[in-house]
Amino acid sequence: MTPKEVLEMAKEKGARVVDLRFMDFPGVWQHFTVPLSELDESSFEDGYGFDGSSIRGWQPIHASDMLVVPDATTAKMDPFFEVPTLVLIGNIVDPITRESYTRDPRNIAQKAEAYLKRSGIGDVAYFGPEAEFFIFDDIRFASENNHAFYAIDSNEGIWNSGRDECPNLGYKPRHKEGYFPVPPMDKYQDMRTEMLLTLEDLGIDVECQHHEVATAGQAEIDMVFKPLLQMGDQLIWFKYVLKNVANKYNHTVTFMPKPLFDDNGTGMHTHISIWKEGKPLFAGDKYAGVSQEALYAIGGILKHTKALCAITNPTTNSYKRLVPGFEAPVNLAYSSRNRSAAIRIPMYSASPKAKRIEFRTPDPSCNGYIAFSAMLMAVIDGIENKIDPGDPLDKDIYGLPPEELAEIPSAPGSLEEALEALKEDHEFLLKGDVFTKDVIDTWIEYKTENEVNAVKLRPHPHEFFLYFDI
Repeated sequence: MTPKEVLEMAKEKGARVVDLRFMDFPGVWQHFTVPLSELDESSFEDGYGFDGSSIRGWQPIHASDMLVVPDATTAKMDPFFEVPTLVLIGNIVDPITRESYTRDPRNIAQKAEAYLKRSGIGDVAYFGPEAEFFIFDDIRFASENNHAFYAIDSNEGIWNSGRDECPNLGYKPRHKEGYFPVPPMDKYQDMRTEMLLTLEDLGIDVECQHHEVATAGQAEIDMVFKPLLQMGDQLIWFKYVLKNVANKYNHTVTFMPKPLFDDNGTGMHTHISIWKEGKPLFAGDKYAGVSQEALYAIGGILKHTKALCAITNPTTNSYKRLVPGFEAPVNLAYSSRNRSAAIRIPMYSASPKAKRIEFRTPDPSCNGYIAFSAMLMAVIDGIENKIDPGDPLDKDIYGLPPEELAEIPSAPGSLEEALEALKEDHEFLLKGDVFTKDVIDTWIEYKTENEVNAVKLRPHPHEFFLYFDI
């Protein structure tokens, strides 16, 4: 869509205002609104000014002025605002140099796509994330210097099987039994369908929606794979739509990886493929019907997984899900069909077009633009350097004897460990100036100061249960 076509669309849809949106460094959508009269064709070059020092992880106070320059191809009508509102996603630009801002996540994604083309390996990288989430009825939490707590509730939670609900009708999924019972056990079918249809109305292709394994409303809606930048845009629309549809029903959605103890966490298994001149690069005659390039790509991801986790699993809570000995994909191995491996080669279809690799370790707390870019850089590194992934592991990893399991490397056990790995292993991200040293250093510093240390310094409620009477 061109700027002229955007203006025609705004007129046709009766838009009164324009909402300008961009992603902050940690991964939360930001916005401000201007009258439609402030939008003309020159706006797509001149941009709109805002205070960059107020955005997390961005500019210092003495160099705060920044521009957001709308991308005409992203134009959509907001499905939730009362006033007809045109939404444009923007790129962040320095107002003096007019250069793209290195800490803008969308800029990183654009540079990753450009680097793939310059490498000669392929011309498009497709990503298909399976972003799981929870639908809750009520969430309360506090973290003060003298107390801390959280309390989650859900009409679907098995812990409410004995609650007086006047009447309690039962039908609450037991722990790890939420995959895929029909209603009335599944209480959120209509809500998820509304989420799916709202996404489709926005032009976002969806494959399916369903209840997930955990009790208390765990769910999944899968989008059809798209090129990296487009999927980065879609993932943030995805989160926005799901949260707002749930809010309409007086429910809340969270993409927090591990909100419940002793039940399944929330992952974001990510399907990756590279195409060149209209042909799938990952289809071939090697193991599980993949190409040698696909195996090298797997080798790149496995080599860099510990560092990747600092970006693809970027919260302290992420590592409550990535715990060895359970079903989480912490063991750095690959396999066809075997879902206990960090990388799986899906075998649903024999078509060469369906050949891809599935990186199962990431979770949906990540910033999609940055996470997909980092994954692509690991894939490119694997192919360029012919990194051998070793032999596949088709056994049940969790049934292996301890001595055999000890030989399989594991994902980091904490965000702090992942950030340390990123400190030591980030040269592959710097290629083509996709990630800059400033981006890596700022990411590590921000995460360490605002999240790792903030959690490390606070007593945990369970510590009182364990230790108060010592």
